[in-house]
Amino acid sequence: MFDGRFKSEIERYVRPVGESLRRTGLSPDHFTVLGLCVAAAAAVAIGAGKMQLGLLLVICSALPDLLDGALAKASNSASQRGAFFDSVVDRVSDSFLFGGVAWFYASSNSPQFSIIPFAILGASLIISYERAKAESLGLYAKGGLMERAERIILLCFGLLFDSLLKWVMVVMLVLVVMTAVQRFVKVWKQAAVAPVTAEKQAIRRSRRASRRARRDDYRARFQRRRRLQ
Repeated sequence: MFDGRFKSEIERYVRPVGESLRRTGLSPDHFTVLGLCVAAAAAVAIGAGKMQLGLLLVICSALPDLLDGALAKASNSASQRGAFFDSVVDRVSDSFLFGGVAWFYASSNSPQFSIIPFAILGASLIISYERAKAESLGLYAKGGLMERAERIILLCFGLLFDSLLKWVMVVMLVLVVMTAVQRFVKVWKQAAVAPVTAEKQAIRRSRRASRRARRDDYRARFQRRRRLQ
């Protein structure tokens, strides 16, 4: 939901930051890995019951995830490899964060409640899979009530008001399941009316992706030559 409505606006504001970061010589992958490390530290803090520290670290882990894309565009280094790496790291970061919440409840007087964060994580992975599979078929599956940005924002709210964290997790689980159902219905309807067209679109997407990869590779080699000169 936030990605569809505010992504372009946010990218417009962080674009100058990407230009500044380009001069440091760092790559987008450096920021992606940094975000993963901070997310792991946040999971440890949450598991230990230090919710305020966990909140700060969750926010800090989101910043590199925001800046790596801006840096990639500013340095003309955006590629399929980078997009794949970033997507995988996002899933791992989510596993760390919700695993930290589960660890906290498993270590408290409510160990049975630790199943809720794992259920949220499982439903979230279904949402990601639905989009990946739909796009591989040339269909559209973005959107929904509870995408990754909303999950992180709601988690931060629960960490800020830690007495409400348990109920925040319950609400998040309901919304995540509803999002998975929303995406399933959306893809199901598209596939029902144009299965042949979807297959053709998948072929076109594959060809466009190959051309884009060759173009990105050429740009990267051109940039390296310019730096050497």
